[in-house]
Order: sequence, then C-alpha cells, then structure tokens
Amino acid sequence: MTHILAPEHFTTLHISPEERQREYALREQFARFWATTPGEPRAVYDAFIGATPLATGTTLHAIDAPGASGWWLAPVDALPGQVLLYLHGGGYVQGSAAAYRGFVSQIARRTRTAALVIDYPLAPENTFLQATDAALAAWRWLIDQGYSRIALVGDSAGGGLALSTLATLSRSAEAIAPLAGVVFSPWVDLTFSGRSMTDPNVEDPLIGHEYLKQCARHYLAGADPADPRASPLFASLKGLPPLLIQAGSDERLLDDSRQFAARARSAGVQVDLEIWEGMHHVFQLDLAHLHSSASALDRTAGFLRGAFNAA
Repeated sequence: MTHILAPEHFTTLHISPEERQREYALREQFARFWATTPGEPRAVYDAFIGATPLATGTTLHAIDAPGASGWWLAPVDALPGQVLLYLHGGGYVQGSAAAYRGFVSQIARRTRTAALVIDYPLAPENTFLQATDAALAAWRWLIDQGYSRIALVGDSAGGGLALSTLATLSRSAEAIAPLAGVVFSPWVDLTFSGRSMTDPNVEDPLIGHEYLKQCARHYLAGADPADPRASPLFASLKGLPPLLIQAGSDERLLDDSRQFAARARSAGVQVDLEIWEGMHHVFQLDLAHLHSSASALDRTAGFLRGAFNAA
C-alpha cells in the first residue's frame, strides 16, 4: 500500500514569478548542455555537477585511506568534533567525490562543519552491496578519527544510500549514533511504486523513468528491488535520527520523498519534508542561477546546526 503524506504534514515553499522565469531559463540551459557537451557519460555528468562553485573560506584535500576514499572539505571556522558524511548522486552509475566538492563545500561552509564526500563503488562494475559497505566503512573511519557528532547528507541516489545507511546504523550495535540526516530528492524505491514516476504532468528536465529503470537494473544486478539496502523505503525505519527531506514539485522522484516521509513519520521519526514549488531534481546545485538553491541550503544548514546544538 502506498502511503503519501497529507498536505498539512509537509511544507510547500512557493516561488516568485521572477524565480519561475529563472527556472525556465535554466531548463533551456540544461537542454543545451546535455545536447552539445561531448565526452564519456561519467565525465559529462561530472562536468555538470562540478559547475557548483567552491565556497570561499574552505580548505580541501584528498583522502585515500583504508575505509575512506574521497575529499575532505573544511571551512576555516569549522566547529570541532562534528562532521558531515556526504554521499553523492548519479543514479548509482556515475558521479564522483571530486565533482561534488563545490556543492558539498557550500553546505559545509553554511554549517561551519567539516565534510567528507566519498567515492563509493559504482554500477554496473559493482552492486548495491559494495556501495552500502563503502558508506558504512566511511562512517566507521570518521569514528576512528575521533568524531562522535556525525550527520549524513546525500542527493538523489546518494540520498537513498544515506537513508539506507541510517537505517542499517539504527539497527546496529554501534556505540555512536548519527545525529541527523538530510537528503535532497532521494531515490528510495527501486520498485517504482510512486505515481510521480509516470505522471504526465511532471516535466522533470533531468531524469526520466526509463533512465532510472536502467540504473536500477545495473545497481541491483538481479536482486530484489525491494531489498531495503537498495530501497530504504522498505527498511525498518524505527530509531532513525531527525530528517530533513527536500524535493522539487516537478520531478520524477517527488513521490519517493513523500512516501518515505510518510513511512518514517509512522515509525515515530521526526521528519521535516519540504516541497519546493516548480523546482527540478536536486535544484540545490544551481546556486549561480536560482535564489531557491541558496534558500534551500540555508534551511539545510539551520536544520543541521540545530541537530548538532541539541546533541
């Protein structure tokens, strides 16, 4: 049975006519980029994501250690003892920590918190089993570095992986529990039960149903699409930390956010679900073009600061 939150249980963020025009212009830029940018698909995707600028006042260096491979981003005024673990998007078949450095730095700077964005094994060379193992290994690596105040953040497929990781940790005997989770347009249901996936009124400019089905086949490699490690919508959600979920109203994964929020709330989890009017998939990336992107990240930082302060 599909569970969807009633409107009174989520926040709708409305946009101005001027912002709507900026969104339309950006969609035209998207179409030109994907139609004209040459190169191997993973390189093109990284170029698209890498357009988000690095936040001022942020230092960065590569991490290549047993249990963690990626990039470390630290604001110059980072508060001690707390850290973000970021899991990137890309349909589980593309994306890299290097491409996401700019975007993650924007969250880290606003939150005054260091962040680790990892490279996890991608499909089709690997499956969801290796991706989930990598996320958990990175979590334990942060604990080994002395961190006890950790929040997980992710977008799209990385949002699904973040929620899967949180669900696994909530059932584990780990001495340190995550303080919070933030996910942007998470992909949580590889069975594709959400109506928005095929709704003709949705005009998602970035991802489509057929593309996601292909990604799911690679990631699952024949496994059950309802396996909670791949589709955290079907995981036991009791005991998850407070969550912030942000999604655009005009994207294929809208119902993934709505269904997950409904199930988590039914399990007693504190969930803030924000649906941003007229926005596309992971619009938070587009800081150079949309006021809504900065506003959403400011709200994300406020949520994370509150979680860290309450610990």
